[in-house]
Amino acid sequence: MIHFSPPHIDQKIIDEVTNVLKSGWITTGPKTKLFEKEITNYCGNKNTLCLNSATAGLEIILRWFGVKVGDEVILPAYTYSATANVVMHCGATPVFVDVDATDFNISIANIEKAITSNTKVIMPVDFGGYACDYDEINSLVVKHKAAFVPQSEEQKLLGRVLVLSDSAHSFGATYKGKKAGSLTDISVFSFHAVKNLTTAEGGAVALNLPAPFDNEAVYKSLCIKTLHGQDKDALAKTQKGNWRYDIVEAGYKCNMTDIMAAIGLVELDRYDSITTKKRAHIFQQYDNAFSKYEWAQLPEYVSENKNSCYHLYALRIKGITEAQRDAIIKEIFDHDVAVNVHFIPVPMMSFYKNLGYDIKKYPVTFDNYSREISLPVYVDLNDDLVKRVVDSVIDSVNKVIVNK
Repeated sequence: MIHFSPPHIDQKIIDEVTNVLKSGWITTGPKTKLFEKEITNYCGNKNTLCLNSATAGLEIILRWFGVKVGDEVILPAYTYSATANVVMHCGATPVFVDVDATDFNISIANIEKAITSNTKVIMPVDFGGYACDYDEINSLVVKHKAAFVPQSEEQKLLGRVLVLSDSAHSFGATYKGKKAGSLTDISVFSFHAVKNLTTAEGGAVALNLPAPFDNEAVYKSLCIKTLHGQDKDALAKTQKGNWRYDIVEAGYKCNMTDIMAAIGLVELDRYDSITTKKRAHIFQQYDNAFSKYEWAQLPEYVSENKNSCYHLYALRIKGITEAQRDAIIKEIFDHDVAVNVHFIPVPMMSFYKNLGYDIKKYPVTFDNYSREISLPVYVDLNDDLVKRVVDSVIDSVNKVIVNK
């Protein structure tokens, strides 16, 4: 069986995790703090906070910014449910908009149509590791600054809609020569097991707020907010006589552990030299194979201003129905090859349908989804296995739509 996206766990990772286990320090400590600094150096943002998931990072930032009942957050209909769920947790309203037909990313024109006086945050999603058009999005929130109605102190200080990038897929992606994490106000990465860079679970908040914000001060406040509102973490309390602490707010519990960070540090060290190069090679092999077929719509992942981090190879089959796509997937699995679909759009999920959201309002999103098949991409997928994937897709498409 060719699996979809297994993690690359080698002896180097095992040794580093073992060292942490033997060190006596397995929760948030020196490895986590080092990982935060290395991410900041890599991405070029101002400060980084590592947490136990990207979902926690997105919600913490919404709460830090004061998003609440009556507020609206604009996001693409084409995303994973986590992007919308965190908005619901805050009591705010997710405002879905349609995406572009070319690259799956949020449509700038549709964002602008959706902005109201209740809009507090725009959450673009870098689908498949391909960055959104951040210059246009950043300009949009400045253009509509006069309509912004601030309520929290943070909102007054920013004076406009916050751009909070769901960069779960895009660690290492570039836009106009800059890396994801440094492209807008705040970006949130995922280090889940299937991501290019994994810590098993985990995520990071890349702070890049403009003046007059002090990003270091925001980082420190978020450290408190994500550890029960405690004004000292366990590392600080190890200093002689420094045991006393205070709870300054009713915070949350979503810190990263040093075990996770140890994996992440190894992954980061070889990210550009091994991981990204290998994934790019697989993408190119898929392109070379499928470009010969009229039924194949290849994903966009490189352009004049953008370079993907090669997270998802999102192949679309031209002119098929959702049912035909599902039949093709079944045939591929019968070849012992695992594939996936990214994503079932959030407005199609029962919870959101019951709230009144209707996928018919997002025709491009549905069209992309109904024809999309995500193919395996991972470091240990060698050329022979890639050929097996390619052959399975071609055979399956031929069986379902070509030779029907």
